[in-house]
Amino acid sequence: METATTTREDIYTRITNQIIEKLEAGTRPWFQPWQVKHTAGSVTRPLRHNGERYQGVNVLSLWMSAELNGYTSPFWLTFQQARELKAHVKKGEKGSPVVYTSTFKKKDKDDAGEEIEEEIPFLKQYTVFNADQIEGLPAHFTATIPQAATTHERIEHAEAFFANTGADIRYGGNRAFYTIDEDYIRLPHFEAFRDAESHAATLAHELTHWTRHASRLNRDLGRKRFGDAGYAAEELVAELGSAFLSADLGITPEVREDHASYLECWLKVLKDDKRAIFTAASLATKAVEYLHGLQTRPAG
Repeated sequence: METATTTREDIYTRITNQIIEKLEAGTRPWFQPWQVKHTAGSVTRPLRHNGERYQGVNVLSLWMSAELNGYTSPFWLTFQQARELKAHVKKGEKGSPVVYTSTFKKKDKDDAGEEIEEEIPFLKQYTVFNADQIEGLPAHFTATIPQAATTHERIEHAEAFFANTGADIRYGGNRAFYTIDEDYIRLPHFEAFRDAESHAATLAHELTHWTRHASRLNRDLGRKRFGDAGYAAEELVAELGSAFLSADLGITPEVREDHASYLECWLKVLKDDKRAIFTAASLATKAVEYLHGLQTRPAG
C-alpha cells in the first residue's frame, strides 16, 4: 500500500535522480532552455496560469520537462484551469508533476504529560500541462518574439537591478568571487567577459553568495574550507540563484567553463542527500526574492 511517506520519498528521489542524470551527462538543468522570449516579458521562469512565478525545485522540474519535450511557452496550467479558459488539453498529452508543501496535525504529549498538537510538513504533488499542450487558450499563452542578438553592451535593466542592491562590487583581476569577511564582490573588468550576458550571470551568482552574510539572510551551510560538502552546497545555491535571477532578468547565459569542476562535488551532495536539491532550490529562491526586495529601497 502506498503511504504518505513513500509518496514523499518518491518525489524527492524522482526529481533528484532526474537532476543527477543531467549532471552526469555534463549538462545543468537549471539553465532555462528556450531560444525565444515570450511576449509576457522578460520573466522566463515557469509561470502559473495567472502569471505568478513558480518557486524552488518546481522551476528545475518544469525546465527539464520543457527541454525534454520542446515546449516554448513558460505557462503551465492544470486540466481544470484549461477548462475554465474554454480550452482543452490535447488528446494523448502527458502532464508534468509539481509539488507543494502541506501539513498534517499530529497529537503527542510533552514532558509534563500534557497533550500537544503539532503540524508536520510534507510534500504533495499535482499535475500541470504546458500551454503548448493545450488547444484553445488565449493567444498570450503561446505568443513569442524573436530572441534578441547578444551584444557586448551592458544590459541596462540588469545593471540597474544590480546597482539597486547596494552591494560593494569591485572590478579588477582575473577571478570572480565574494569575500564574506570583507563583504564585497570582485569581478574581472566588463570587457574581459565573453559577452554582456556572461557578465550579468556571473554577477548574479556572486550576489547570491552576497546574500549569505549575517546582516542579510545569514545562510550557513557548514562551509569550512574549499571543496568540502558545505562549500559545494553553497555553490549549488549560488548556481541556482544565478539561473533563477537570469531568468527573471531575461538573460540566457552560456555555461561557464570554470564551473565544470563543481559537477563532481554537486553529484556527491545530491547522491548523499535526496533532499539536497530541494533545500538548495528553496534557499536560492529566498536569495533571489531578497535581491528583488532591494529594488524598492528608498533613495538616499
